Formats: sequence, C-alpha cells, structure tokens
Amino acid sequence: MMTELYDLITIVEGSVEADHKSVKVISPEVFRKNVERLINISSLEKNSRAAVARFLVRGAALDLGIVPSSINDLYLARGKGEIPPTFTVPAINLRVLPFHAARVVLRIANQINAGAIIFEIARSEIGYTDQRPSEYATNILGAAIAEAYRGPIFIQGDHFQISAGRYADNPEMEVATVKELTSEALHAGFYNIDVDTSTLVDLTKSTISAQQELNSTLSAELTAFIRSIEPENITTSVGGEIGEVGGQNSTEEELRAYMDGYLEKLSALGSALPGLSKISIQTGTSHGGVVLPDGSIAQVSVDFETLLNLSQVARMDYGMAGAVQHGASTLPQEAFGKFVEAEACEVHLATNFQNIFFDEAPKQLLSEMYSFLDKNNQNERKPNMTDDQFYYKTRKRAIGEFKNQIINLSETEKSKICQKWESQFNQLFSALAIADTKKYVDTCITPVKVLPTLSSFIEMITGTKEVEDTSDLAD
Repeated sequence: MMTELYDLITIVEGSVEADHKSVKVISPEVFRKNVERLINISSLEKNSRAAVARFLVRGAALDLGIVPSSINDLYLARGKGEIPPTFTVPAINLRVLPFHAARVVLRIANQINAGAIIFEIARSEIGYTDQRPSEYATNILGAAIAEAYRGPIFIQGDHFQISAGRYADNPEMEVATVKELTSEALHAGFYNIDVDTSTLVDLTKSTISAQQELNSTLSAELTAFIRSIEPENITTSVGGEIGEVGGQNSTEEELRAYMDGYLEKLSALGSALPGLSKISIQTGTSHGGVVLPDGSIAQVSVDFETLLNLSQVARMDYGMAGAVQHGASTLPQEAFGKFVEAEACEVHLATNFQNIFFDEAPKQLLSEMYSFLDKNNQNERKPNMTDDQFYYKTRKRAIGEFKNQIINLSETEKSKICQKWESQFNQLFSALAIADTKKYVDTCITPVKVLPTLSSFIEMITGTKEVEDTSDLAD
C-alpha cells in the first residue's frame, strides 16, 4: 500500500507529501496539472491503486481548502428568512465524463461567484454508470482542484430510494441495503442525502395520513440512522419526498400529513434529532422526459402554482428551505426562471447533459453502445416502440459498460462535448439566479475537514458489492 502511495506521488511529480492519514500539497500548480492522472486511475482501475488515488485527491482537496460539506445550514437559514428565496440551487447528476463536466460547472462558478451548487448521483445511477460514491466524489473534488475552486463542495446522494418490489419481498433487507449505501456515501464525503421512501405511499388507503404513514416512518428511521453515523460537527442535509416523480401532482394536504407524521416519528427516535432541510414534490414532470416516436421530447406543463404554495408551506410552517423540483432538465429553457419565481429551493438536472453527450459523441462509439443495448436490453422494448424511443430510454444503461472508451475519447472529442455543456450550464445558472451566491455559502457554512485513512479507502473498494439491478428505481 505504501509502495503504491509513493508511486502515485511520483506520477504527480512529487507535488504532494503524504502518509497513510495525511496529505500536504507542496506545489499546487504542479498537482493541478497532474490531477487528471489520478482521476483516470480512480475511474479505470478497481484495485488498491484506485483507492490510493482517491485518498490523495481527497486529502489534497482538503489541504487546498476544497471541503465536502453539508448545505443544511444554508437551507435552514433560508427557512428562517435569513437567506432570501431568490435563487434555486441546481443539483446536477453527472452520469458521463463527470470530471470534465464538473470542471465546466466549477469554471463557470468561479466566473460568476456562485457557491450554491450541488453535485449528485442517485442509487440507480451508481449502478448503471458504474460509479461508486468514492469514485464520484473523487471526480468532483479533482475537478475543483483543476479549476482552482475553493470553499465548500456539496455532494449529494440523490434518490437513495426504497424499491417497492424488493421492500414487499423483504422489507428488512431492502432498508438495510439503503442504509449500507448511505453509510458508504457519507464516508465518501456525501454530506447531503435525499431519502426517498415515496415509492411506499399507498393511495388505496382511505386517508392522506394513512397513505403517507409508511413514507413518514421510514424517512424518520433513515434520518435517525444518518444522524447516528454522520461525522462529528457535520449535520447532513436530509431531504424527504412525498410523491414519486411521474405520478400525480402533490398537494398541501399530503405535505402536511407527511411532515406531521415524520416529525412525530423522528421525535420518538430522539427528541433532539435534526430533521429535514427540504422536501421533494411532484408537479407534472417525469425523469428523462417523455420521448415521442420521432425521438423528440414531449412538452410538459409544470404546476408552478403548486410549487410556489408548497415551497412557502415548507418554509414558513416547517422551517425548511422549500420544495424541490425533480425531472426538470429536459424542460424548455424559458421554464427555468419560473422555478425561482416559484421559490423552489432546489432543482434536479441530469438527462439533458446526458443527451448532449449522446448528440456529440463519436458515431462509432454510439453504434457500439446501441448494439450493446440491442443485445442486452430488449426486455425494455415495449410493443410499438420505435428505435428512437428505445435507444433514448435505454442508452443510459450502456454508460457504465463503455466507461473506459468514454474516458479515453480524444481531447478534441471531449472538448466538443464540454463546449456544449458550457453553453447549457451558463444558460441554466443565469436562469436559476445563482450568481453571487458564494456570499451566502460563506456566511452560513462552516467547512469541517474529514479525511478518512488510506486503509478506509482501500476498504471502500475491496468491500464494494456487485452492481445491483436498479431498473425499477428513479434517477
């Protein structure tokens, strides 16, 4: 292990000093120039060298003032009215080329003095993109190093979701699986976790409180679990969800029933346990959008009135930052400013960045990926589904299988994709009004540096389970 540590220090031209529990950057410029070498080892290898690379990147980031953090205190300040609800935090799922995409995001953040940005990955995405939490965090922290970004970095577990089918078969095992993933993510620096047990809402029950009861109970149980394992002096931002995205629109009655039940259950588990900082609702969108037979995306109507009402109820009556909008990245550009008007505290963005990759990727690579889908994913092809619809729906499932080829694209090919991403992120960040939000982050967030030991990073790799089937989970 120590031999590999010394070897990787050589790879970054001796720009750091390190032992098994600390890292010091000797030459920031030289390390910044070489950090992508560590990123590639972290992403392409599944061995102790990858663990050492992740340890070095995490330790170097901390030494340079780049600190995985919880957004909880900023959100609670918004709930108290200390921070105005005049911007919407983008929570960005980077499924493909995450290091390069995060560099684009953080380059723009530096230019516009933005700090309120979340990088996230869902339980489902961890599976089909072949990115465990420590690998994903390494990509984000490495991007911050490369772009000379400084300050808190918010990394989030999105949709750490309970599978309704697996819960019905074995509830204890399914909850334990989500807890195990949550523990792994926290250890990797994910101090923001979206608990999602909305899959267990039972609309057949006669009252709204009864419909939300299991959702409230398990959300409280998972919150208490997070509080029991989070690092000292860090209060993880925990989000709840009342309606599965793609279903019927949420109501104020559902929010109140969920929150009242949640607070009662959480209090029974520990009277002083901090609760949720935000709540996800359904307002008419769907994950990935709805693709039409010709491959275009169907227009959807977002219920911004509901979003505004529930954001205000969440903030004024429950002290949370507001409501969260999922499944938004394929909406028309003019819709994004309306999220700010509706006082949404957070909006989740994923599919459109993936679409840009597939639009710009080399044709030969796409042909190979689509051939893979033809061979391995025919079970997802529904009757009368066109090829455009089938590939649009399933192509994300080829990302992990072709991760090596994607990472090894030429610099010219990557640059072409990144230029498109830069244009898209610039437009989104302007519409979401996150310029100059670094002042709010600096005021509200006290970074806490946590560096797991080198042996802990080894354990995160050697203890990794086989990729699970996440086809029934939301992104």
